[in-house]
Amino acid sequence: MNPFLTSYQSDDDDKALIQKAIKGDKSSLESLIKKHQPYVYNIAWKMVQMPDDAQDLTQEVMVKVITNLSKFRGDSQFRTWLYRIVVNHFLQMKKQKRETLVNEDFNGFAERLGKIPDIPLTELEQEEKATEIRELNIACMSGMLLCLTREQRLVYILGEMFNADHNIGAEILEISKANFRVRLFRARKDIQNFMANQCSWVNQNNPCKCHKKVTVAFNGGPLDSKNLLFNRKEFSNFRQHIAQDAQEVNDLVEEKVQALHAGLPYRENFDKKDFLDEFISDKRVTALFNLN
Repeated sequence: MNPFLTSYQSDDDDKALIQKAIKGDKSSLESLIKKHQPYVYNIAWKMVQMPDDAQDLTQEVMVKVITNLSKFRGDSQFRTWLYRIVVNHFLQMKKQKRETLVNEDFNGFAERLGKIPDIPLTELEQEEKATEIRELNIACMSGMLLCLTREQRLVYILGEMFNADHNIGAEILEISKANFRVRLFRARKDIQNFMANQCSWVNQNNPCKCHKKVTVAFNGGPLDSKNLLFNRKEFSNFRQHIAQDAQEVNDLVEEKVQALHAGLPYRENFDKKDFLDEFISDKRVTALFNLN
C-alpha cells in the first residue's frame, strides 16, 4: 500500500515486523524490506534517472534505515521516520552520473533538445518504432525532473507522483504545510510551463516531437533499442500501482502533464539476487540483528 497516502494504515504492522527483526527474525526483516524497498527505489529512480544508480542508492539508504531500526522509538509514525532518512540521504548524496552530465535548467534542456536534428517519420514508421518513441518520451520526461533542484524533485515526486498531501509531505520533509504546498506548486508550474511550450505530447503544435528525434537518439545517440532502460514490459507504471486520492483537475495542461507523469515506469518486482539476498547478507545487517 502506498505509504504516502492519508489512508495508509500499516504502521502497526511495520512496528510488529521491527520488533521481530530486532530479535533476529530474518523473515520479518525480509518482509519489512520487501514492503518499502520498491517505494524507496522508485523515488531514487526518479531522482537520478538511471536504473543502476537508483539500485545502488536504494541499497545505501536501506542499509542506513535497517541498521538504525533499534533507534526507532515510536514517537512518530514509522513511515515518517523511515522516509525522513530516505529524503535526507537523497538530499545529501554525492552528485550522481546524470546530475553531473545534465547539470542544466529548463532553458538549457530545451536548447539541448533543439540541437537534436529532426528526421520526420511516416505514420507506418512511427508505428514500427512505437517502442523506441515511448522510450525516448520517458527518458525526456525523466530528464525534465533533473532540471529541478533536488529539493524540488523530492517535493514533486512525493506530492505529484506519489500523491502525498501537504500534511504527509511536510512531516517527512520537516517543513511547514504551507511551505510544502508552495514548493509543490512551483515545481509543478516549472514542469508544466516547460511542457506546455515544448512538448508535443501536451500540445501537438509544440516544436519538440519524439518521433522526429528518435532516429538520431537511437542511431549513435544515448539510447539503445537492444537495452531499453524505461519502456520494458516487466515494469508497471505509477497510474497502475499508486492509488490516487480523488482530486479535481481543471487546467487542461496540468491534466495532461499529470497523466504523462502517471504513465512513467514503476518498478515493482525485484529478483532476490538483485537486491534482497545481497542486502540480508550485508555484514552490518547480519551482525546487528544476529539473523537466524
